[in-house]
Amino acid sequence: MEVFSIDPVSGRMYVTRPMDREERASYHLRAHAVDMNGNKVENPIDLYIYVIDMNDNRPEFINQVYNGSVDEGSKPGTYVMTVTANDADDSTTANGMVRYRIVTQTPQSPSQNMFTINSETGDIVTVAAGLDREKVQQYIVIVQATDMEGNLNYGLSNTATAIITVTDVNDNPPEFTTSTVLQVAITGGHGEKNKEIANDKFLELVKYSGEVPENRVEVVVANLTVMDRDQPHSPNWNAIYRIISGDPSGHFTIRTDPVTNEGMVTVVKAVDYEMNRAFMLTVMVSNQAPLASGIQMSFQSTAGVTISVTDVNEAPYFPTNHKLIRLEEGVPTGTVLTTFSAVDPDRFMQQAVRYSKLSDPANWLNINATNGQITTAAVLDRESDYIKNNVYEATFLAADNGIPPASGTGTLQIYLIDINDNAPELLPKEAQICEKPNLNVINITAADADIDPNIGPFVFELPSVPSAVRKNWTITRLNGDYAQLSLRIMYLEAGVYDVPIIVTDSGNPPLYNTSVIKVKVCPCDENGDCTTIGAVAAAGLGTGAIIAILICIIILLTMVLLFVVWMKRREKERHTKQLLIDPEDDVRDNILKYDEEGGGEEDQDYDLSQLQQPETMDHVLNKTPGVRRVDERPIGAEPQYPIRPVIPHPGDIGDFINEGLRAADNDPTAPPYDSLLVFDYEGSGSTAGSVSSLNSSSSGDQDYDYLNDWGPRFKKLADMYGGGEED
Repeated sequence: MEVFSIDPVSGRMYVTRPMDREERASYHLRAHAVDMNGNKVENPIDLYIYVIDMNDNRPEFINQVYNGSVDEGSKPGTYVMTVTANDADDSTTANGMVRYRIVTQTPQSPSQNMFTINSETGDIVTVAAGLDREKVQQYIVIVQATDMEGNLNYGLSNTATAIITVTDVNDNPPEFTTSTVLQVAITGGHGEKNKEIANDKFLELVKYSGEVPENRVEVVVANLTVMDRDQPHSPNWNAIYRIISGDPSGHFTIRTDPVTNEGMVTVVKAVDYEMNRAFMLTVMVSNQAPLASGIQMSFQSTAGVTISVTDVNEAPYFPTNHKLIRLEEGVPTGTVLTTFSAVDPDRFMQQAVRYSKLSDPANWLNINATNGQITTAAVLDRESDYIKNNVYEATFLAADNGIPPASGTGTLQIYLIDINDNAPELLPKEAQICEKPNLNVINITAADADIDPNIGPFVFELPSVPSAVRKNWTITRLNGDYAQLSLRIMYLEAGVYDVPIIVTDSGNPPLYNTSVIKVKVCPCDENGDCTTIGAVAAAGLGTGAIIAILICIIILLTMVLLFVVWMKRREKERHTKQLLIDPEDDVRDNILKYDEEGGGEEDQDYDLSQLQQPETMDHVLNKTPGVRRVDERPIGAEPQYPIRPVIPHPGDIGDFINEGLRAADNDPTAPPYDSLLVFDYEGSGSTAGSVSSLNSSSSGDQDYDYLNDWGPRFKKLADMYGGGEED
């Protein structure tokens, strides 16, 4: 490390640089003695060198800022926090012994020495009473650490900051605040002295008031405001409200606003003006957290709340709803059934109630608009479709004349007791039987719209008139509801017979009905079933009539089939011969309008001979292979284009064009671009001559005056050419 050096002759040792005890406190060296030749003359010795400490290091705090807390109202000696400082000097000497002291305290309220510190350990504790968070929420204490055992004259010092927060305790009860305050004097006995005390001391009883309409719920009728000096939005500040008297039925509750801490008196059970016109509530407020030890509730933690109930127009109501009455069906029109009256709960309002029908499906009832008396407007029939389980239901309306008017509904149920007012009906209405007896019979029964005891057992019998009925037929009773109808004679001719049967029920008095059953008598097979021919014969149709009906059916089916075939054939022809081009695009019988006449033959020198079919093919044969004009007739093998018919049918144009397109697509000599396609070659010349004879000339030899004789359509042309010399 080259810290030490030694004189080789005298043996004196020296230090080569300043020593730092905090870097290294001691050294262990070994010294050797040798002669000039380097031979050992003496055994080596160990040298132990210790560095003596000097006070060259200040105390250093572990943190420059310390945070601690203490409850308000804490007693003297309450521990707050600990601060620690370290000194790098030798702790066994005064150089490293640190002592602590408080330099300043901010603020100095209520005392300038609210805290003290243990000089050796650094523990900070309270030394005075009176910590109040509502007055001072935080203290800043400057702590000094000094070595040399705290000697300010010789020691080195350093400082740190201790921030002490005064934490809240519930030492302030919540108190009601409002502008309405009742002052109650405290009297303390007899004598002038007590009277003076009584005149100086008052208790303030806070009063609140509110108003609520009757029959309303979830309505805030009053806001209770409180003041609490504790930490806001903490359990020591959050208010809890309780109704301690004045609301035995539980009409009200008080909910706390989490933001403002106000108490909202809310209606949770509807109030009735006719029962209670006002409520006098006594309310107490407290905190979520209990009060600190030794703190008493304030007189202003209790308040009175007066709630007035306002009257509103309430709807009339029917005390008995649904109301059920019983009576026999068939009561005559105008019969008084009952009085269905409503009650108006507004006892303190002079109002009239009027009645009307709201629902009367069969329109059987009337109601007196004044007193609610119900009478029949028609005969009530239990067998009606409007009756469900023997009950007829109607709804009535009761309305008052208040402002605004109010109405209520009531339902009247009428249970109808059955009477025997429906005669039985024979079932079935039609049947068939073999023309010979003992093969089969007809089972008959009856249906009655009434109910027991006005239905079966039924009595079935044949009438005495006409006499042929009892002569040909007989009835055998099976039980109270069924009987059998069968032939009395050995043979009855096939046909349809109307057999009257008298059916009587068991009502009091009994009712009977004569019903007719249509019986088809027909020949039967060995199993007792009617044969087909027999059934037809029984229906009264002869063989000739049956054959005529079958022939008519066959003719009708044949006509329908022929009509369908004709329609399909016509549809097919219409699709196959339909024009492929629009009639407006057909050029055969239409005038084509080109709209542009060009510059005339004076400006363009056309070789009109190129429009004619050449007489020979020499000029074509001498051309380079593969190069030809599109207006020249192709050489070599040509495709066979279809020949246009002399008198074409309009439907054949599409087929003709399609065939020409297919031939052109298969033509190997056709150019690879769109070109003029020759469908037909009309010959080498025309008897009309060439249109080149209309060559224009500027010599003026041609006389165009004859154009004036051709009418107004050639007037423009005559003006252009006829007056050329004059121009």
